[in-house]
Amino acid sequence: MRHGLRSKRFDRDSGQRQALFRGLVTDLIGYEKITTTESRAKEIRRVAEKMVTLGKKGDLNARRRALAFIYDEKVVSKLFDELAGRFADRKGGYTRVIKLEPRQGDAAPMAVVELLK
Repeated sequence: MRHGLRSKRFDRDSGQRQALFRGLVTDLIGYEKITTTESRAKEIRRVAEKMVTLGKKGDLNARRRALAFIYDEKVVSKLFDELAGRFADRKGGYTRVIKLEPRQGDAAPMAVVELLK
């Protein structure tokens, strides 16, 4: 493994992995709570925290950067209008990961990722 890489590879090339993270973060911000595998949950938590930080900045450059990553424009609007105000007083730690029972089919460790209230 190369030095400096912190994210797991998830047996995908970088484009597929980026698309996976974009989809999961879009759903997390849109629904505010998603269920996924534990390793994916831990990885998208980092990206989701950065997106909320962009929402808190609120300037045009931050909005464009969020639009470049998040698939849905409505989700970006929710991030900048609703979530930025909710987390205005917090300096970080906008998400929570709760471990669940292993998945029935393959016993993969599952987790819920949610935005704090």
